[in-house]
Amino acid sequence: MSVTGHTPPAQPVIVLVGPTASGKSSLAVELAVELRRTGRPAEIVNADSMLVYRGMDIGTAKPGPAERRGVPHHLIDILDVTEQATVADFQRLARAAIADIRERGGVPIVVGGSALYSRAVVDVFEFPGSDAQVRARWEAELERLGPHALHEELRRRAPASAAKIEPGNGRRIVRALEIDELTGGHQPDLPEWTYALEDVHQFGLDVERAVLDE
Repeated sequence: MSVTGHTPPAQPVIVLVGPTASGKSSLAVELAVELRRTGRPAEIVNADSMLVYRGMDIGTAKPGPAERRGVPHHLIDILDVTEQATVADFQRLARAAIADIRERGGVPIVVGGSALYSRAVVDVFEFPGSDAQVRARWEAELERLGPHALHEELRRRAPASAAKIEPGNGRRIVRALEIDELTGGHQPDLPEWTYALEDVHQFGLDVERAVLDE
């Protein structure tokens, strides 16, 4: 007689999104603590673009060690402020963390303050490729002309993209020009709301404007 094993179903992915001061970080910790108390190990995956940087603690609502209450947190304080990471890089790291947590039987709790980052983690979301030579050429132009002049070039080529980028943000201007050149001027739109991961449960937290203004 043989016994056929089976793979247990993957744990759900819980996603909490909302603005700063909405309480999503503390709620995520409370939820993780409760799940762990009932025998379902839960870990938190950051999906906020600012929390990945070491030293970016003021104004970011980054949870400190005491606030984390022993719950493992992923993708917090992983980069120096001088390092760069694209959303595609973040997507790869976050999905790897989620897969690792699930493989160990844990429940991933994704906490996002950045809509683009949280969508990149859980949605069907593909990014244009990159070309080191094209980027290097535009970086040289940035060095030669400065960000404001390069922003004017972007506005001439791709006005919709330029409208979303501050004239002084040279890094994003260079990336937008790289994408414009690689895609032949076709700027990709945000994808439809289709989950790329299995069994995603997403919740949005809201907060009154008066509270945000305090």
